[in-house]
Amino acid sequence: MLRSKGLDTLETEVEDVDWESTFYLRHLPQSNLYDIPDMSNEYRLAMKEFGKRLENLAEELLDLLCENLGLEKGYLKKVFHGTKGPTFGTKVSNYPPCPKPEMIKGLRAHTDAGGLILLFQDDKVSGLQLLKDGDWVDVPPLKHSIVINLGDQLEVITNGKYKSVMHRVMTQKEGNRMSIASFYNPGSDAEISPATSLVEKDSKYPSFVFDDYMKLYAGLKFQPKEPRFEAMKNAEAAADLNPVAAVETF
Repeated sequence: MLRSKGLDTLETEVEDVDWESTFYLRHLPQSNLYDIPDMSNEYRLAMKEFGKRLENLAEELLDLLCENLGLEKGYLKKVFHGTKGPTFGTKVSNYPPCPKPEMIKGLRAHTDAGGLILLFQDDKVSGLQLLKDGDWVDVPPLKHSIVINLGDQLEVITNGKYKSVMHRVMTQKEGNRMSIASFYNPGSDAEISPATSLVEKDSKYPSFVFDDYMKLYAGLKFQPKEPRFEAMKNAEAAADLNPVAAVETF
């Protein structure tokens, strides 16, 4: 569509669209695998097994983070659970060849909103970059490997001991890049806050309900995370100053 609108003749970079096509599969709390048309049963069964194995791996990784941080085993899994269990889904992405890669990103720079991201990259076509100490660093194609990325929720819960990672995908003139990213996130009503044992004095991170953060993130995904944290902290302070009165009705 962009190409038909004249991408080849543009003189300034496109900053509000990505050169990417995707579809999403939800595994938890309730799978939509059998609600999506035009999928073979073989594919559905493969993705069901894939989702379960990645779910187990994500939970193992959360416990490793707990061990490294001195938190009790299962702490992060419990926080992510909320009352309905975690949310978990897979995004399948295609980045086709681009005639003018300098004019548009495959996926603009951002941090992920959620928890753990388990990424299978294309094993031939590169494009993923991470921001490290102010420089963009290429993540080369890695066959039979999973790239683990951390989202904003883990930065908040660990009180900044772990940071969510700014990343982007660059377009290429040659090669069709595919990727499969699975997102293990807190449940919609999960209460997110810095772990008490990781806070020495006051924390610079807010406390909030995950769904409230996602509503804010939806419009600010491609902006820095710090203003998002600040906005949630201001909302938290306002709620403390203006408690909602409870009214009994009969």
